[in-house]
Amino acid sequence: MIISTKIRYGLRTLLEIAKAKPEEGILQKDISINQEISNKYLDHIIRDMKVAELICNRKNKKSGYRLCKSPSEINVYMVYRAFEPELCLIECLDEKNGFCSRVAECSTQPVWKELNRKMRDYMTSVTLQDIIEGKVLNI
Repeated sequence: MIISTKIRYGLRTLLEIAKAKPEEGILQKDISINQEISNKYLDHIIRDMKVAELICNRKNKKSGYRLCKSPSEINVYMVYRAFEPELCLIECLDEKNGFCSRVAECSTQPVWKELNRKMRDYMTSVTLQDIIEGKVLNI
């Protein structure tokens, strides 16, 4: 499993926005410069994060962005879900699209199921606030 650049850059973008004063927000061009993300690619990231209601427009003379929630209410899994469907490490765990004819006799599926759960739980347990404060939890 590889975490996409959209997810990684999305998390960096949210951290950049979280550091800005909420009443002022931060401009997209400043995020682009500070995080070294092309403005064109950042357009897609910001659009997806707005749809996921992680960020909102800050309306004033200089329209920028702010978090829709406090940094302690936004976790890494929410960022993941802004760009990807439910976490599913292997196809046979995907209840909607995956089917394995060996599910009844598969002795490895519980391993993948537990790993999938642990990854999701860990991503859910780490908030932007934890990252800002350097309190990232050990696995």
